[in-house]
Amino acid sequence: MPVLELDPLIDDLGTRIIVCCGAGGVGKTTTAAALGVRAAERGRRVVVLTIDPARRLAQSMGIDSLDNTPRKVDGIKGSDGGELHAMMLDMKRTFDEIVEAHADPERARAILRNPFYQSLSAGFAGTQEYMAMEKLGQLRARDEWDLIVVDTPPSRSALDFLDAPKRLGSFLDGKFIKLLMAPAKVGGRAGMKFLNVGMSMMTGTLGKLLGGQFLKDVQTFVAAMDTMFGGFRTRADATYKLLQAPGTAFLVVATPERDALREAAYFVERLAADEMPLAGLVLNRVHGSGAARLSAERARAAAENLDEGRIVDQGGGKAELRGSPATMPEPSDLATAAALPVSEAAPTAEPAAQHDDEATDTSTDPDTYTDTDVDVRHLTAGLLRLHAERMRVLAREQRTRDRFTALHPEVAVAEVAALPGDVHDLAGLRAIGDRLAAGRTPST
Repeated sequence: MPVLELDPLIDDLGTRIIVCCGAGGVGKTTTAAALGVRAAERGRRVVVLTIDPARRLAQSMGIDSLDNTPRKVDGIKGSDGGELHAMMLDMKRTFDEIVEAHADPERARAILRNPFYQSLSAGFAGTQEYMAMEKLGQLRARDEWDLIVVDTPPSRSALDFLDAPKRLGSFLDGKFIKLLMAPAKVGGRAGMKFLNVGMSMMTGTLGKLLGGQFLKDVQTFVAAMDTMFGGFRTRADATYKLLQAPGTAFLVVATPERDALREAAYFVERLAADEMPLAGLVLNRVHGSGAARLSAERARAAAENLDEGRIVDQGGGKAELRGSPATMPEPSDLATAAALPVSEAAPTAEPAAQHDDEATDTSTDPDTYTDTDVDVRHLTAGLLRLHAERMRVLAREQRTRDRFTALHPEVAVAEVAALPGDVHDLAGLRAIGDRLAAGRTPST
């Protein structure tokens, strides 16, 4: 599969927006943060927008907390004016800012105090995705940064982020909203008469289901927001076109697991259908091995031989194990010898010097093993079983990658080696950035 080269992407001044998207739990936040750090240290002025509720981004960047205002990250070793800012989307505050910016003060106060608006802005389905799009549009319009890296919302479907602008536009153009807006357009008692005649059955039913006060709050909200609806639709369309522009690059993030790559494949197809620019796939948490020549089957056989005492012990080898570590045989050589039947194993080395005529070489007798020998055998057998399990994981991941590649051979891929723990600081983000830039998983 083609290798995704990320340094040329972030070095290209024509790249203004990078969107990291994919299923939940695949490392989108870490990928976005690592790209931001690497781009800033290569001279770009970067802002990373995250919608991650776990707040790991702030911790890894040494910031106490993130909010709706971009904050500069200290410790960036940038060149040529490179800087990094980070922020976390505050959905309600973003909605409030839109109201305050596009309504006169009196109308804005009425909207912000409206109970239905408070519920809508705090958790209405799809609001988070739409507000992420709004904030992206605001950041791009300020032209303060030459690269914006977006960590998309953790939603049930990766398609929610793309659908949000159109979905809100459809909601605002819906028949229900138009009916609720009609009384306000007519105005005064005539409007209420129209409402009572034209909507009596509907409002009566909704009043019983939702409560009369709730319906009144909705009508008041719609009346106050009437002049702003067109602005919502206009900005939604503009942001959608911004995502399709040549300066935007989508990175689909996944892990080498079946469900994550299945959703990644679906997302790749959706991006192509919507004519949005896909840069490639970032495959996180890929496992590797420095002893890939030793198969899982041979490792398991070697472990069984060690457990059953069927390996031919070598006198010289025992002496070396007690001596300098530099003289110890390679682990792969030990495993190969352990996997062989007794008749095929390497011949026993010359026994140690005899101290009397009755001395005999008992190095090949299992009954004469010392406690240290037994401990080494058990430890080696355990390591061999761990290696066998690792090779099984590698084989499964390779099959999963092969299925994705067969469906989308044109998609460039950058593989990131699995780390032993979470990333908690800038050094960890730099290490992830190095792996992203390398494109291939190191054999470790």
